[in-house]
Amino acid sequence: MSSKKITWCKNCLNMSTRPRISFDENGWCNACQWMQEKKNMDWSNRQFELQSLINKYKSKSGSFDCIVPVSGGKDGSYVAYQLKHKYGMNPLCVTVRPALSLEIGDKNLLNFIYSGYDHIHITPNPKVLDRLNKYGFIEKGFPYYGWLIAIHTAVIKTAVNFKIPLIFYGEDGEIEYGGSTESKNNPLYGIDYMKKIYLEGGHDIVFNRIKEDGDISDADLAFFNFPKKEEISDIGLSFTHWSYYESWDSYRNYVVAKEKCGLIEKDEGNADTFTNFSQNDQALYALHAYLMYLKFGFGRATQDAGIEIRRGAMNREQALNLVNMYDNSYPESLIDTYLDYYKMTKEEFDAVLDKYANKELFQKIDGIWQPKYVPGEDFEI
Repeated sequence: MSSKKITWCKNCLNMSTRPRISFDENGWCNACQWMQEKKNMDWSNRQFELQSLINKYKSKSGSFDCIVPVSGGKDGSYVAYQLKHKYGMNPLCVTVRPALSLEIGDKNLLNFIYSGYDHIHITPNPKVLDRLNKYGFIEKGFPYYGWLIAIHTAVIKTAVNFKIPLIFYGEDGEIEYGGSTESKNNPLYGIDYMKKIYLEGGHDIVFNRIKEDGDISDADLAFFNFPKKEEISDIGLSFTHWSYYESWDSYRNYVVAKEKCGLIEKDEGNADTFTNFSQNDQALYALHAYLMYLKFGFGRATQDAGIEIRRGAMNREQALNLVNMYDNSYPESLIDTYLDYYKMTKEEFDAVLDKYANKELFQKIDGIWQPKYVPGEDFEI
């Protein structure tokens, strides 16, 4: 039986286990290659594209001319602020309420809204959302999968209902953080890309599971279905990422959101990373990050450290120290919350974690999965 080697990016700490990642001859991952490319890019061409897009879609009647999905966090707040105050757009900001929202996230959202934005808060049927989240957890290892669906489908349905033909999302994580860069030169994208990349091709899987229950109707699923193609084409709806038009910098976004939109950070740090100013809207994110760690061998601290390395704020040695401190973080303080939310026993919950734990990378010791590898050191499996 042939062995294979697990490797890490020689610049940041992206692992070769990351879906759709690739490395160049110097051992740099596609996120770091893209970082270098951005440094030498003439952004004026893309700024011209942005201005052309804005000129095309800017409302002549004083109504909304684009939608910006927001959570009250740094990135959506930054995009909305730039569109409104730099480009004179009139964005309608839309939030899809997550399950197990956190108090700090709720406060940040209100701070953002009261800094001067029109806003719609969508609450999809909680019975359906919770069930889809549970089946996403079981079938996809994705703890808030129902909400992930809705932040696409419900936002798009809002655009269709209001006849707003442009949606600005934040960054294209696939390009910025180490997935395929096939779309790096495409300013617009479509629903097929959302389903394949962001929903990991699992939309139909969880839908079929919930329909088998027999107590959820098609009408109950209205906010979780994509609009028909003709509904989208009738208003000429386009989707774009702000990160296409300028070099994406999450820390800059945080500073702007803090100064202009009232963003506040946690007083205490997170158990699974060294940052305290992002992903503060819902309790399920910690479980999502832990499952990412069990599946692929890297957690939230690796992701955050990679961002800091690529923006020049941290070196690889510093990043390794932080990854060793934070990445293997079992969300112990939230386990009772998760069991109550999913209506599971501890044994049923652990069985799902066991299902997705990569047995080539981890071994179970005293009930907790522990890595067989040392972060940053190549590993034969």
